[in-house]
Amino acid sequence: MIGVLLVGLVTGIIVRILVPLDVWRHVRGPRSWLYSLLLGLAGAIVGYLIFTVGLGIGDTEIFDWGSIFGAIIGGILVLIGVNWYTRYKRMRHKDATPG
Repeated sequence: MIGVLLVGLVTGIIVRILVPLDVWRHVRGPRSWLYSLLLGLAGAIVGYLIFTVGLGIGDTEIFDWGSIFGAIIGGILVLIGVNWYTRYKRMRHKDATPG
């Protein structure tokens, strides 16, 4: 269990350094660490689905250190998707407000 949390946290931190989008720029303190952890875990799942399930590359373990590169790529995809979704919501909200 501790290994899963460490892989998720390290992956999330690396992804947030590699892709410095403004999605969580306002988040500070413990919430920032929690978001990094969740981003890393989601990235590990997406990376597992892409590489192991989809392409047949890698081992069968989702949350291990051997799959951290796939988790980083998956995390980048998740972060880009979240950024796209928040921009879409912002634009939709902006269009819906009377002005």
